[in-house]
Amino acid sequence: MNAQSTTPLSVDLGRRAYQIHIGDHLLDRPASYSGAVTGARVLIITNNVVAPLYLERVRAALAAYDADTLILPDGESHKNLATTHSIYDHLLHNGHGRDTTIVALGGGVLGDIAGFAAATYQRGIDFVQIPTTLLAQVDSSVGGKTGVNHALGKNMIGAFHQPTRVIADTSVLDTLPARELSAGLAEVIKYGLIRDADFLTWLEHNMPRLLRRETAALTTAIRRSCAIKAGIVAADERESSVRALLNLGHTYGHALETALGYGNWLHGEAVAAGMCMAADTSRRLGWIDAQDVTRTENLLRAAELPTAPPAALHRERIATLMRHDKKVRHDRLRLILLEAIGRACISSDYGSACEQTLAHYLPT
Repeated sequence: MNAQSTTPLSVDLGRRAYQIHIGDHLLDRPASYSGAVTGARVLIITNNVVAPLYLERVRAALAAYDADTLILPDGESHKNLATTHSIYDHLLHNGHGRDTTIVALGGGVLGDIAGFAAATYQRGIDFVQIPTTLLAQVDSSVGGKTGVNHALGKNMIGAFHQPTRVIADTSVLDTLPARELSAGLAEVIKYGLIRDADFLTWLEHNMPRLLRRETAALTTAIRRSCAIKAGIVAADERESSVRALLNLGHTYGHALETALGYGNWLHGEAVAAGMCMAADTSRRLGWIDAQDVTRTENLLRAAELPTAPPAALHRERIATLMRHDKKVRHDRLRLILLEAIGRACISSDYGSACEQTLAHYLPT
């Protein structure tokens, strides 16, 4: 795998097509925004953790535009409609119209909220994603899913709204806390499990380099992850079929996040445990074997991620939350499972295997 190419990746969606730019110190360059900022005005939305690190650098790169700034509180607990309304208030009080481009500078939570505001303000304005976490660079910034949480479920309120560009600056990962880096690696591992067994093998050999934040290794992992996601999104923008495969581990994981209280576990941590649970369900169906489950657990453990939920959680609470999942169709929950390492499927024909998995991981 070659990490040296700086050619942008394309998300091919016809008139909504856009590019993913991956490289070092991209957020400082005015050229990074050329063609992506479509009007004269900009609203940079960031949070109180990212702002001291990168806000002034982005403002300097956008000096040719009339740039305004809004700083939000950080954290999953603020991913709600109240925060979205604070963005609307700022846009309205400062006279922003449909020619404003929102620039979302932050992690996945910030990008989802800012993107949802962009999707819904005056029936939709343009926005640029500058993801500052690994998880956001490889997952949430790509594909146009925007939204906020509800007390009964994660990401239950939202809209599909594609950005005009994604700027994945690898240099910002230098300031990322180790726990956040590991959370992003969960989504990277997911791509290998669902679509690319060779990539999964590469991750097994290169995990120490990724944890050391070696630029070449990170660039390779980000680029391959984004290429897989871009291909899936281009084939199924609104998740009517194959795009659901990107949710391996998420049905279990979202339920864990909600039950634990948003923000107590990072999204990637919950997804990691959820992927182990999905692998266990797949094994119970006879699709993969115990060695495949162990391989999955070992790689996630090497990335310093959890491989099981807290045993104190109540099984029925998790089962109830899973029934609120967005993949429920005709009152039947569909799970993303593994037919083999590197090949995922969507299934509602899993019999009692899901219940057995829940009983295995959650005794009470």
